[in-house]
Amino acid sequence: MIADDDLTAALTALRAVGRRSSVARAVQGGVEERLLQSIVDATASLFDAEASSIALFETDPDRLVFRVAAGAQGAGAIGLQVKPTEGIVGYVFSTGQALALTDVASDPRFNLAAAKRTGYVPRSIAAVPLLDDEGSVGVLQVLDKRGSPSFSLRDMELLAIFARQATTAITATKVQRDTGRLLTEVLKQVATGSLTDAQVETLVSAATRGLDEGADEPFWRLVDHVALLRSVGERDLTLVGDILEVVTRHAQGTRRRA
Repeated sequence: MIADDDLTAALTALRAVGRRSSVARAVQGGVEERLLQSIVDATASLFDAEASSIALFETDPDRLVFRVAAGAQGAGAIGLQVKPTEGIVGYVFSTGQALALTDVASDPRFNLAAAKRTGYVPRSIAAVPLLDDEGSVGVLQVLDKRGSPSFSLRDMELLAIFARQATTAITATKVQRDTGRLLTEVLKQVATGSLTDAQVETLVSAATRGLDEGADEPFWRLVDHVALLRSVGERDLTLVGDILEVVTRHAQGTRRRA
């Protein structure tokens, strides 16, 4: 059983981690989403396909969520949720095996009901898993090449390259999706004894910086400072805003000269 002091420290850690994660997501401004969108845009263009999309694994409950899509018929897929073993996308995710089908409707794994919810029922499909060191994190798929009724071996090789790029994008911005793992790590250490506020902040900082290659990553230093701004007054916030405006103008000028 966790002692009262440990429980208090754990709750403090949860609040600190939640605050830091929230600030990080806000500062990053959807970097992962934009990277994934650029990948499906390029995929749909390269294959001259009706649609391309990426579904990512989510927990509580376990499901695959279509996060981004591209192509003339892709928009309806965004937000669609399916079980991680359901349909073609579920098969590719759960087995970790790429799949190409010419006649989708005749395959027993095809989920017609889910396809109808997107507003588009494909004729052919190519799908590859997004694999990191821990397994499958999602699926990249392409629907209906306009110039061919099927997908070639070369097509699948190219699609696998795009999948690796998508996985890299997810890994590079996993702060947006790793809060659960982060909290678990913090609580494991908190349970060993009570901690002061300063120790909790140090622990949270160390744990979250562990998601990046360098402990002194400028992004994380900025996140820490922004998180602390919640406790300052309106006058100081105005001053900080003015300073950031100057820094932003300087950064924009530097990029134009580069």
